[in-house]
Amino acid sequence: MNTLRIKFVLAAIALSLTAAACHENTASAPVPGTVSGVKLTQAAAQNEAEVSEAVGTVKASESATLSAQIMGTLGAAMAAEGDHVRAGQVLATINAAQMASQLGQARAAVSVADEQVAAAASDAALASSTLHRYEQLRAQKSVSPQEFQEVETRARVANSRLAAVRSQKAEAAAAASSAATIQGYTRIRAPFDGVVTARRADPGTMAAPGLPLLTVDKGGALRLEVTVDESLLRGLTVGATLPVEIPALGGAPLNGKVARIVPAADPASHSFLVKIELPSVPGLYSGMYGRAQVGRQGERQVVTIPRSALVMHGSMQSVYVVGGDHVAAVRYITTGNAVGGRLTVLSGLSAGETIVEAPGELELGGKRIEVRQ
Repeated sequence: MNTLRIKFVLAAIALSLTAAACHENTASAPVPGTVSGVKLTQAAAQNEAEVSEAVGTVKASESATLSAQIMGTLGAAMAAEGDHVRAGQVLATINAAQMASQLGQARAAVSVADEQVAAAASDAALASSTLHRYEQLRAQKSVSPQEFQEVETRARVANSRLAAVRSQKAEAAAAASSAATIQGYTRIRAPFDGVVTARRADPGTMAAPGLPLLTVDKGGALRLEVTVDESLLRGLTVGATLPVEIPALGGAPLNGKVARIVPAADPASHSFLVKIELPSVPGLYSGMYGRAQVGRQGERQVVTIPRSALVMHGSMQSVYVVGGDHVAAVRYITTGNAVGGRLTVLSGLSAGETIVEAPGELELGGKRIEVRQ
């Protein structure tokens, strides 16, 4: 009997301790905050055209990398990235004193040759006139054959000297022209109207032939250059309109126009380069990433959410999912294409799940949601 009483007392004590522990846990459990006025929606399933995409880079229709052609030090005045330039505008100068000296010497040689030609031409004209007079005298038998031969020889020598100095003048002129051309290499000029997109050397740098200095992109419409698999090439034609998305712009797809299909495949990837002309829109720059829809392969069912439901946590995409207990939880997802005002969800969310439609800047994770009717 005493043993039963002891067991009963111990059981009562254990029950009391368990109840106390439960009470303590209940008291310490945090009560989630409540947020009202939040609108909820559901992740929807809808059919989407399954398309083939080609990715690439936005580029100018023409781009030129300007390089040095002579040795010398870059001058202080150089164009900078972002400068708009005109065709023929000087973008950089190269200080090459030797080139200027050579040009001066060549021009001096041309001047000397001019003087020599003038003197030789005068001598040749005089000798020719004398020869003509002696020909008349010989016809009258008023001059000896020896005298006539001497005059004739002097005329022939004068003409030969004139031809020689004229040849020397031509050589001097060619040397001056070459020196002037080389002197022109000291000024780097824009090949067309456009914008400077890269400056690869700074003032004071020692330039050498082949050293890249500047890159200039031609102004006007930009192009998206993508690589397209050979299996999709049959459906593409020059002039065709393709939907193009530039993620950095964050807007609706653009209507691109196929400007050129390079008629040679990459032997390694068996893909072709396709150049798609883009409309002029604010914020579109060379070097941006883009993708184009180049083919359709039927339809597929996808999960979509409103754009406004997407929340960025650092570089991660997420939504607030509201469960049956009306408490919001952060759910990380991966999104795909934009379909109108909605985003395609590739992973992390199922159709029919309840999410916050437009959380904005609110931090709702772990909070109870009062549904707005």
